[in-house]
Amino acid sequence: MNQPDDKFKPGRRSFLGYSAGAASVAAVTGCASVAADNPMAASASPVVGEAASTTQAVQMPMTLDVNGQPRRFYGDVRLSLLDALREKLELTGSKKGCDQGQCGACTVHVDGKRVLGCLTLAVTVQGKKITTIEGLASPGRLHPMQQAFIDHDAFQCGYCTPGQIMSAVAIVNEGHARNDDDIRESMSGNLCRCAAYPNIVDAINDAKGKMAATTTSPAGG
Repeated sequence: MNQPDDKFKPGRRSFLGYSAGAASVAAVTGCASVAADNPMAASASPVVGEAASTTQAVQMPMTLDVNGQPRRFYGDVRLSLLDALREKLELTGSKKGCDQGQCGACTVHVDGKRVLGCLTLAVTVQGKKITTIEGLASPGRLHPMQQAFIDHDAFQCGYCTPGQIMSAVAIVNEGHARNDDDIRESMSGNLCRCAAYPNIVDAINDAKGKMAATTTSPAGG
């Protein structure tokens, strides 16, 4: 009498294969049973990334007082001050570096205080006086800090320079530029990948005396 083929003999591998197949069938039939009991679950579609999000941008009219002039535009309530300045008002002097509040390239003044444009919502600064690098100079004459940065070669590529100058003006007005160590500490939030730091310190030391001699400062709006 012929013996049955070995492939039909029960073994560990065949048992595991049968078990896996049975588990798959049970899972499928189980899901079908749940769907039958809950019609809403059967009709629901899976949420996949942003495509399934119901959140939509909310546009609203905004008015910003920038460099002494009211500027009106429509913008998303989540729009940053930096993006409002660059994209809505075409004031591109303020630079987008890290966009995470770490490099200081987007520094502007709000009511005379330095703020990071990338971390400030435009909607929150309505009614406040905003000064950017474009509004720092007087007609036909650079601000003393701008001139000092030129005189002391306090920049190389120039990308961080607008934020450096805005912060430098602010720390002088705040009284935080008493000596070199004070200047370095107060300017530590503004990064320069070209490493022009010694010249920046020299420029601030030069400009602070000239700023004190002026009767008004654009940094206050």
